[in-house]
Parts: sequence; C-alpha cells; structure tokens
Amino acid sequence: QLQLVESGGGLVQPGGSLRLSCAASGATAWNYDIGWFRQAPGKDREPVSCVTVDGSIYYSDSVKGRFAISRDNTKITLYLQMSSLKPEDKDVYYCAEDSWGGTIRAMYGEDYTIRSWGRGAQVTVSS
Repeated sequence: QLQLVESGGGLVQPGGSLRLSCAASGATAWNYDIGWFRQAPGKDREPVSCVTVDGSIYYSDSVKGRFAISRDNTKITLYLQMSSLKPEDKDVYYCAEDSWGGTIRAMYGEDYTIRSWGRGAQVTVSS
C-alpha cells in the first residue's frame, strides 16, 4: 500500500494559481490509477481529476480548463496545477490511489472505494 503525502497548499487570491504535489512512497513506478479529490467542511469528498495507469486523464466539470493533472515518473510524484482559482475552490485536497478503478468510478459519479488516501492539503482562495 502506498503512502501518499500532499504538499503545496496555502492561501491564494481569486484568479491566482497554486500547485499541489503528492509524493508516493513505497512505489517505484506509476502502476496505479491516481487522482485528486477535495472536500469542504460538512460536504462529501468529491473527485477533481485522475490519471490512469495508461495515461488517460479525467477532470470534473467544475475544474475543466483551469486545473491540470500530471505525474513525474521518476520522482513518483503527482501534481495538480490549479489556475484561475475561485473562492469555491477552497477545500482540503486529497491525493488518492486505487488499482481497481475506484478513481475512475468516482469521476463518473458511481460508487467507489479508494485503497490509499493522503492526509490532505488545505487550499484557501480569498482576497
């Protein structure tokens, strides 16, 4: 099981940019589907974006065109470049890994399970 550690969260003004990173220890290659979720207080955790083992990329409608997911195959690190940030993007962002399609099912709004979660990184968008 991977250990996932997010970093890069913080405070940014509306319209600004921020890049989140997720370092995966216990892996030597991206043999997993991996993605980003976010959660606001009192709300369900929602999928943001994921990239599959074969490199297919998915985005939620709320971030499409503003966020970009990428992975470094050498450092075994996942990134989420967030641009044109809005106050409603303020959430705790979690890195998630699953080898059985959980991240993809989440993107399609289906029931899903995730094998490994990071502890989260707070993103605040405020002037």
